[in-house]
Amino acid sequence: MTETQQPLKGLSNEEVVLSRTKFGSNAIVQQKKNLFLNSVFEMVKEPMFLLLLTATSIYFITGDFGNGIFMTVAILLVSTISLYQESKSRTAIEALKKLSQPKSKVIRNNEIIEIPSEEIVIGDLLQAEEGTFIPADGVILQSNDFSVNESILTGESLAVFKNETTKNNTVFLGTIVTGGLAICEVTAIGNKTQLGIIGKSLESIVEEKTPLQIQIGNFVKKMSLVGLVIFGFVWFINYYNSKEVLDSLLKALTLAMSIIPEEIPVAFTTFMALGSWRLMKMGIIVKQTKTVETLGSANVICTDKTGTITENKMSLAQCYTLSNDTINEPCSDNNTELLTIAMWASEPIPFDPMEIALHDAYSKLKTADERPNFKLVHEYPLEGKPPMMTHVFENHNGNRIIAAKGATEALIATSNLSENEKQKIIAAMSKMALEGYRVLSVGLAAFSGSDYPEKQQDFSFKFKGLVAFYDPPKANIKAVFETLYKAGIQVKIVTGDNAETTATIAKQIGFRNADKTINGDELMAMDDATLREKVMETAIFTRMFPEAKLKIIKALKDNNQIVAMTGDGVNDGPALKSAHIGIAMGKKGTEIAKQAANLILIEDDFSKMIDAVAMGRKIYNNLKKAIQYIISIHIPIILIIFIPLALGWIYPNIFSPVHVIFLEIIMGPTCSIIYENEPMERNLMLLQPRPFTSTFFKLKEITISIIQGLVITIGLLFMYQYCVATHCSESTTRTVVFLTLISSNIFLTLANRSFYYSILTTLQYKNNLVLLIISATILVTASLLFIPLFASFFQFERVSGFQMGLSILVGIVSVLWIEIYKGFKRRKASDLE
Repeated sequence: MTETQQPLKGLSNEEVVLSRTKFGSNAIVQQKKNLFLNSVFEMVKEPMFLLLLTATSIYFITGDFGNGIFMTVAILLVSTISLYQESKSRTAIEALKKLSQPKSKVIRNNEIIEIPSEEIVIGDLLQAEEGTFIPADGVILQSNDFSVNESILTGESLAVFKNETTKNNTVFLGTIVTGGLAICEVTAIGNKTQLGIIGKSLESIVEEKTPLQIQIGNFVKKMSLVGLVIFGFVWFINYYNSKEVLDSLLKALTLAMSIIPEEIPVAFTTFMALGSWRLMKMGIIVKQTKTVETLGSANVICTDKTGTITENKMSLAQCYTLSNDTINEPCSDNNTELLTIAMWASEPIPFDPMEIALHDAYSKLKTADERPNFKLVHEYPLEGKPPMMTHVFENHNGNRIIAAKGATEALIATSNLSENEKQKIIAAMSKMALEGYRVLSVGLAAFSGSDYPEKQQDFSFKFKGLVAFYDPPKANIKAVFETLYKAGIQVKIVTGDNAETTATIAKQIGFRNADKTINGDELMAMDDATLREKVMETAIFTRMFPEAKLKIIKALKDNNQIVAMTGDGVNDGPALKSAHIGIAMGKKGTEIAKQAANLILIEDDFSKMIDAVAMGRKIYNNLKKAIQYIISIHIPIILIIFIPLALGWIYPNIFSPVHVIFLEIIMGPTCSIIYENEPMERNLMLLQPRPFTSTFFKLKEITISIIQGLVITIGLLFMYQYCVATHCSESTTRTVVFLTLISSNIFLTLANRSFYYSILTTLQYKNNLVLLIISATILVTASLLFIPLFASFFQFERVSGFQMGLSILVGIVSVLWIEIYKGFKRRKASDLE
């Protein structure tokens, strides 16, 4: 951009509205699907729905219209609850998608603003800069050393250089800016772009199922197969005894309905979606709900230093000039040349905190401001190992400035220095770094002609000096690390800075093992076996570059670690993508980093990682409670239906489909509403991360649930035999057993709120839904017992106060034995402390 170019004003607010009205919004509109009909279709295919429909049909065929109508209403109620939960999950996911949409910079009303990419209109002036996605098709109006990767359209991975003066002056939606900056006028949006016409969509990513989703699916399938086998067996027995096909089928369906744990997949979807929604409310955007499951397993977090551990508020602290061999603090008039060259080595429009500080320092010098007289004619972006960057400026008289800044090792390697000078520079750099300063070296080169070297390292620089910046640690970072350590999570610093500066800052904040460091070159020289060993014991990785970061993530994963990685730059993209949990910064993160990441911290606040990990653990823990509750309550329902029939007891068919569907209506809200809303247990962030491969469905995990279910079954069978022994009718026996089961269900709900803390502790947890659901259960059950119309329909009879009290007592005893087990568990834990 030259000094003669007129400033670009962009569209006015009125012009934006007109353009949007005429051309529409910037979104690739795909064929719309009816999500509600899709949900209904998926629900109709579920085995439980088909069983309910079959049972209902049999009632109508046999002329039992009362039960038929009840089952129809029950199907509608269960379907409504299921569709509502799915809708709530879908709404939460849609809200997350909107928040995670990329943003773009445009010029409007004579100023640069940032807007969601969907709000771009034709005629907008788009500012495209390194590390961003092009959000629409356009024509370049002005540019600085601008290059893009167009592999999404062409398949060619090499960067393409473009500017306003060549035929190749167009940019396209979905391509990536790999260098420089350009102002482009938007010419096509949404479906009218090249990408839209081709029919590709940036959102066409198929989300793979997680191990837990697969485990849940397999468990439900296995239970469905078991149900099918037992269904056939029970149908045969009933038919053999009664010779009635439909009646036998109905009784067999009752058992099959009790076996299928269809609440489990619903609970999983609900927990993950609502968990993501809760994280969003805390300032953490989850791009894929499956990430929530992984969060609770994270045991290593790799984090950058600048802007994560530190404030990313750079202040110029010290200057060192090689000619005087002196360090000035603060920088003085003796450092005018050094600061001027450092400014020229920065971007003309600075956005990096260090470059902003250098421009600010230059503005305060007692010299004429030369910036309006020079234009950037060539640029070498930040690259190399270790990195440096070079800018070539020229004025209308042909005077040229070639200024570079970067890592001290990089400038020393490209400068003609004596050994004595090198030692002086390294000594000064070490002294600055040991005080916690971030150090940049500055150099100046001379070159005539326009055939610039291919690489900036081919220039011969005159080493001018060092500039040091202080970036203070964040106030809360020490407490954050301590919390993560207590949670059994290792923290590793991965930075492009040098070892001395990083170690000093690390020690200031109480970072563990701050003396165990490796630099990028050392790491790349290691073989895989050595690296796997070193990566576990090393806490600080310095002078890192993209390939080295990627190797760190791979080595940690090879050690079966669940890795979270924070990043904000273009070069962090591969590592963020490779990590189990990629975490991008919402404010200072590039669009490349945000697209590669799974999580986005809206406020760039690393302490939010504690909230994210805690939420991941809480959701997994609550889901485990819900699933164990479902398994525990299904066992007695299955066995109280199966055992009397299989053993030929006096009342072989104690429950019918209407009883089972009523229990399903009670159990669904319990597992999906009460347990999802449970607060985090206070010891959860003091436990070691769970292995990612752990499952709810191993025998060791569900043993307690099976025992709970069997003990409740014993209680039900006891009440059954008690009723038979006291010559109760079938209706009275059914009522007493049903009441015992409802009592057991209520106390199981309360007991399973924690498998560690006592019920007296969990009663103090803040969860208003517990009282609501239990009260509703008691109220409805009372209606079934005391309202004659309902009692007659469910084939219940009024029972005595003693029978009712005994049912409740047996329900309590069948469940609350678990409190003794929890007490032993707590005592064992306290003995180990």
